[in-house]
Amino acid sequence: MKTSWLTRILDFISPRLCVICGERLAPTERSICSACMLQLPRTKFQYAADDNPMVQLFWHLTPIRRAAALVFFEPHSEMAQIIYKLKYAQRPDIGEDMGRLMATEMKYGNFFEGIDALLPVPLERKRQRQRGYNQSEQLAIGISQATELPIISKALSRKRFVQSQTQLNRRERQENVKDIFHLENASLLKNKHVLLIDDICTTGATLIACTNAIKAVEGIRISVLTYGFTKS
Repeated sequence: MKTSWLTRILDFISPRLCVICGERLAPTERSICSACMLQLPRTKFQYAADDNPMVQLFWHLTPIRRAAALVFFEPHSEMAQIIYKLKYAQRPDIGEDMGRLMATEMKYGNFFEGIDALLPVPLERKRQRQRGYNQSEQLAIGISQATELPIISKALSRKRFVQSQTQLNRRERQENVKDIFHLENASLLKNKHVLLIDDICTTGATLIACTNAIKAVEGIRISVLTYGFTKS
């Protein structure tokens, strides 16, 4: 990746730091350094996208074609800093950087074959105003930059904000997010294979609620891609 003289000057004046280890980034590095990049615990789910631990969460609950995540996510680990800083440290750029990485690595498994558009999981409006952006949409922007797939952001909305589900079991999580999404414009999704984009998949409850909100759209096919997948 080429870097401009302006980028090099800005890096000299105000060095960019790796969000994981805190070391100074090289001019060609984005968000995380090469050493931390190598250490990311990749799932490789894209090579078996129709039968892996993530897609199995959706079986018999809601229809999806394929599912994958870039990495295994462990809360409170050093690697988790990527998501924490994306969501809570006013770093939307991390989402774009990780989205481009997700797209690059998912291409090796032909994961995007047949996908027509990206559909980021929406945030509740008040929450998005507070944060200033939707982390899932930032991931989608990065994926779109690498794949040229369009982003559909006006078809689905979130009715209300749901508090952290960390302490809830799978059944409780599904009940907690039931009916929180509303289909705004079915015509945007009609006869399309859409790829739902989110940051983390734990039990799949939020993503299942999303698919349930759009699965009746005529001709729709649904697949799922997240940055992280939490092992049970």
